[in-house]
Amino acid sequence: MNGLSYPKFSLERVEQMQFFTTKTQRLKGSNKSFDDLQKSFVSLCFCGELLNKLLRNLVRLMKTQHDFDFLAGRHNSEHASGAPMAIGLFGDACHLTSQVLVLALFLLLGACSSSQISSDAIPAASVQVIQNKGSDTIVNLALAWAEAYVKTHPDIRISVTGGGSGTGLAAMINGTVDIANASREMKPEEYAAARANGQNPTEFIVARDAIAIVVHPTNPVNGLTLQQVSEIYTGKITNWRQVGGKDSPIVLLSRESNSGTYTYMLENVIRMGESKSKLLFSPETLLMPSSEGISTEVRHNPHTIGYDGLGYVTTDQKVLGVARDANSPYVQPSAATVNSGAYPISRPLYMYTAQPPSGKVKELMNWILSEGQILVSELGFVPLH
Repeated sequence: MNGLSYPKFSLERVEQMQFFTTKTQRLKGSNKSFDDLQKSFVSLCFCGELLNKLLRNLVRLMKTQHDFDFLAGRHNSEHASGAPMAIGLFGDACHLTSQVLVLALFLLLGACSSSQISSDAIPAASVQVIQNKGSDTIVNLALAWAEAYVKTHPDIRISVTGGGSGTGLAAMINGTVDIANASREMKPEEYAAARANGQNPTEFIVARDAIAIVVHPTNPVNGLTLQQVSEIYTGKITNWRQVGGKDSPIVLLSRESNSGTYTYMLENVIRMGESKSKLLFSPETLLMPSSEGISTEVRHNPHTIGYDGLGYVTTDQKVLGVARDANSPYVQPSAATVNSGAYPISRPLYMYTAQPPSGKVKELMNWILSEGQILVSELGFVPLH
C-alpha cells in the first residue's frame, strides 16, 4: 500500500525483540509511553504461536488501512485524551479502525489465555519488572536469556536495552537499572562513583568472548600479529601492501568510545596491555554506533578492517588469524581457542548489580550462571562451563 513495506513479525526470534526495543527509544512522546510500549511488547512476545498467527492476520488487515503509520515510522504515542496506550502494538499508534481494534482485542485475549502467561493467572500487581541495560555485545544474549527465563517465570518481566557498557554502568551507578551489562570490567573511577552514590557493585562473569578481526572476503591477507593490528589502528600502517595485501588504503572501523569493546581494544590491543602507553586510535578511524554497523561496512567495502565480538561475525566476512608476535602461529577465534588461551584477543563478559542481588534478581542471576549457559554457545559466545 502506497509503496510501504511491512516488517515480517516472528515473535519467537530474539532479533525482533531487539528491533522493537530499539524502535521504542525513537518514538515521539513521553518516557512513560516508551516504557509502556516496550513492556507491552515483552509481554506479548510470550503469548506463543497463536499470537504470532494473530499478528500475521492483523498485518494483512492493516495493509488495507491508509493510515498504517506505526510500521512506516510515524507514531502518536498517546490517545487524544493524553492517556498512554493500553496495548502498545495495537493502540492509536496504528490508527486502526474501531472494528479492527475490537477484533484484535478479542483474538489477543483468546491467544494469551491459552498460552503459558495468562493475565487472569498472574495479577498485574505481582509481576516484577527487571531492568537490564548496557553492552551492545551482550544485548542479543541478554534478550535470549530474558525470553527463555520468563517462559518459566511468568511473574517476571525483563526489559533489555543496549547503548554500550558505559551507558549501562552509569545507569546502574545511578540506580535506574537492576542489572548492567558490560563487555569490560568496571573502571576504578566508576567504582568510586558508585560508592559515592551509596552503591556496592557486585560483579558477575556471565560468559566469555573472542574479539574477531574482520575484513572483506576478497582481502588476501589471512593473519596479523597483535603488533600489526596496533600499528594499523594507530595509523602507522596505512596500506594493505605493508602487511602482504593489495596496494590499497586501509579503512579503519571501530566501535564508539562508550563501547566496552572499544575500551578493551584500546587497552589490550592498541596499547598492548601497557598501562603507561598513551597510544590512541588513529583520527582517521570511522566510529560505528553498533556491531551491525561494522559488519555492514566490512561486507560492502573491500578496503576495511574492523573488529567485533565473535557472536556478531557473519559468514560474509573474513576472519583473520591473530598471532601474539612474529614467532607465534596465527590462531582463529573459537570457543576452543578461547578456553585454551591460544587466541590472544579474548575477554570475559560481565553483569553488574548495584548491590549484592536478592529476591527475583538473585534468582535470575543464578539461572544465568547455571541453566542459562546453554544459550551462550548458541549465540556464538563461549560458556563458562
